[in-house]
Amino acid sequence: MASDPYQELGVSRTASADEVRKAFRKLAKQNHPDTNPGNKAAEERFKRVSAAFDILGDEKKRKKFDAGEIDADGRETARGFGGGQGPWGSRPPPGGFGRGGPTYTSESFEGVDLGDILGEMFGGRGGPAGPGRGGGFGPFSQRGSDVRARLEIDLEEAIKGGKKRISFADGRTIDVTIPKGAQEGQSLRLKGQGAAGRAGAGDAFIELVIAPHPIYHREGELLVMDVPVTVYDAVLGGKVEAPTPDGPVTLTIPKGANSGAKLRLKGRGLTDAQGRRGDLFARLVVTLPDQPDPELEAFAEAWKAKRPYTPKRRV
Repeated sequence: MASDPYQELGVSRTASADEVRKAFRKLAKQNHPDTNPGNKAAEERFKRVSAAFDILGDEKKRKKFDAGEIDADGRETARGFGGGQGPWGSRPPPGGFGRGGPTYTSESFEGVDLGDILGEMFGGRGGPAGPGRGGGFGPFSQRGSDVRARLEIDLEEAIKGGKKRISFADGRTIDVTIPKGAQEGQSLRLKGQGAAGRAGAGDAFIELVIAPHPIYHREGELLVMDVPVTVYDAVLGGKVEAPTPDGPVTLTIPKGANSGAKLRLKGRGLTDAQGRRGDLFARLVVTLPDQPDPELEAFAEAWKAKRPYTPKRRV
């Protein structure tokens, strides 16, 4: 006959359902056969805590056990005692035995995501499953399917982070936290936000897409913007206000500035995968007035006659 399930899990008789689940999760991870290959003691311990949780993890069974209606093996006391053939007495464990050990159904562990436990033990891979693989925990990986979606964010949101709401096809809406320095194509995992399943919901994977910006654009790893400059500021030098993702700044235009010249704004650009903030480059664009100016035309004619020159081709 199995021992007292409360003693096996190390919890008191007044323990809450959450405390029972936490105790089982801890012991299951410590004693699972796949993390203790060849360790018979750990395997037996795993069987006992699994059998204990089969009783205490089920509200109805726990009430019957506390009332003395069933024994630690889950058998009705009216049928007498007996067994002594292991932690389940004369009956097989919930779900029967597989080649590598006991196999449990998701009903045996109501309220506990065994796929999640195995995922923690095996680095998120869900652990071995199937016949002959360390205990055959395949049924516990039958969670709901994962869902995938794309979320378009602004460049400022990618740099600074924030929250954005996304809608799924089933009508649900979720507020997604955008991390600082989010990257194009980065995938965010929302645990338990996928499709529902018998052993728990799957996950949602959100791919981030940075929307084109009307001012800033990427050139390789650089963030670049065009800044219009008047003819007189280009000739004489001056100061102009320019936008940045962090707010406007004042640029100093050097004398004789040409279109295409770049001024670097340190630490105002994109954030890389390591969290380092890059630079923003302001590319100067010398711009004529929208309306023709007779005085400027006359000046240009006189200057052309006295000081002709051929612009250099910029590569």
